[in-house]
Amino acid sequence: MSKKSCEIVGIIVGGGPAPGINGVISSAVIEAVNEGKAVVGIMGGFKTLFEGNPDCAVPLTINDISMAHAQGGSILRTSREYPDKVKEKFRILMSTLKKTGIKYLITIGGEGTLFMANWIEKESRGAMSVAHVPKTIDNDIPLPGGNSTFGYQTARHWGVAIVDNIMKDAKTTGRWYFITTMGRHSGHLALGIGKAAGATISLISEEFEEKLSFKKVADILTGSIIKRLAMGRDYGVAVLAEGIAEKFDPGELSQYEQLEKDETGRVRLSEIQLGRILKNFVRKTLESMGINITVVDKNIGYELRAADPIPYDVEYTRNLGYGVVRYLLKGGTGSMIVFDEGRLRPIPFVELMDYSTGKVRIKTVDVASETYEVGRKYMIRLEKEDFEGAKLERLARVVNLSPKEFQERFGYLA
Repeated sequence: MSKKSCEIVGIIVGGGPAPGINGVISSAVIEAVNEGKAVVGIMGGFKTLFEGNPDCAVPLTINDISMAHAQGGSILRTSREYPDKVKEKFRILMSTLKKTGIKYLITIGGEGTLFMANWIEKESRGAMSVAHVPKTIDNDIPLPGGNSTFGYQTARHWGVAIVDNIMKDAKTTGRWYFITTMGRHSGHLALGIGKAAGATISLISEEFEEKLSFKKVADILTGSIIKRLAMGRDYGVAVLAEGIAEKFDPGELSQYEQLEKDETGRVRLSEIQLGRILKNFVRKTLESMGINITVVDKNIGYELRAADPIPYDVEYTRNLGYGVVRYLLKGGTGSMIVFDEGRLRPIPFVELMDYSTGKVRIKTVDVASETYEVGRKYMIRLEKEDFEGAKLERLARVVNLSPKEFQERFGYLA
């Protein structure tokens, strides 16, 4: 066997699951094997590398990944890991990688994994070529042409199916639902689900300033309920991005929730019962005005992360898996792989870093864009024109206030 045929391609998955991971893995394995390379997968993500376990590298063959491209989850599993004494542990990680004999490393993950890929590539000093495949249902990695990260389309698809069923239940039972979706740094998923499902209102963190109060968010939701009542409808669905919770004062938030942290030390936003907290605020406000509305809170997120990918993400990830191997074997390194208008495009890690923070740049929802404007126009929420004339009088009557009292209570929202 020639030295070239002994070269090893390694694959590792980091961060939370996203539909399509197995599509990247399977496509990459097929292309690498067809090019005469050996392939290993790092089981358990970066956690096993930090632990210094070289046995985490398991051989992968085409038979091992046959039909995996259409399956949800990750055949290599995944983990979030940012240990204490990270610089010291990183030396263990690099030593472990060296023991595996990997020549070409493919990382699959979100902004945290991209950060690790950049670090590994720099520290390997040419001994290992590294390329990253962007993955996150949050869709918060900046891709060219407004393209979505893989996993987002499937997560939105199944999120819309869930919200659509809940909207029917809301109408049938005459109640409201506050549904919280994933999206720590951006509201793409919440807005995408809300727009496609036709939810009554969608709230994302990007429309708010820092140091946000519970009262303001609760009042926006209360105003939406009141406006619907004025239209003769006692039901509705609000979709909330979990990232809203990051803008609340931690002291205020801790009064209502026990703040759990993940492996990286970040607050688990998905564990915060954002809908429940806001439900209680809204209910008290409405009850003080003589209005009794049933509000049910629900979180969706974990249901979406390991779903079987829809055909869009299956095709997309097969392109990415093929493309990342082709890039590496042609001598490329230090880039994130994307497909833009049907063509493979490597984006150097250096272009993706925000050197003022030392972290990867995040793609947030542009609330000045027409994409957001469309979503905003179709929401039912209090607007500036609702505080004038007959509209104001009708809204005030719903909650037994005078027009002046209603203006004083809710006017600041517009």
